[in-house]
Amino acid sequence: MKTLKNILTVTLLFALLASCKNEVSPEVKTVEVETKDVKKNLDPDATYAKVEFSIDGMTCAMGCAKTIEKKMAKMEGVKMAKVDFDKRLAMVEYDEAKVTPTTLEEAVAAVGDVYKVKDMKTVDQFEGEKACKPGCTMACCANKSKAEKAECKPDCNMDCCKDKNKE
Repeated sequence: MKTLKNILTVTLLFALLASCKNEVSPEVKTVEVETKDVKKNLDPDATYAKVEFSIDGMTCAMGCAKTIEKKMAKMEGVKMAKVDFDKRLAMVEYDEAKVTPTTLEEAVAAVGDVYKVKDMKTVDQFEGEKACKPGCTMACCANKSKAEKAECKPDCNMDCCKDKNKE
């Protein structure tokens, strides 16, 4: 029994001595990382087009839809890209001089072979988007710029413009 105590004591002492380190502070390493400017240089004079299309093959909102959305949003000339997983619908606003519907389709296919673009169509406004009359102060127009409000047609019958058109 005494030998067992001695062996355990020596083992414990050896473990304590072996695990002690003389370093007081951890080593700090600096790694340089190349960063890209996330803000895009969008041409304010460019002609922007809006397209909507369905995407087949998506199985999840975070993995599929968000990956496709990020891929298209990073493209040079894309002002805005949104993918609605529930509706299987993509909405993209892009500079017609830099991006074409074909390049958008290729970007979706580049994310994965299972994703297929269908029913691509050019639209004046995205599904669920409301147009606003210039000077509209209603809540649906509060966050829109003057240029966006100017896109509203004088005969617009959208809820946010109905009352304003009677002026």
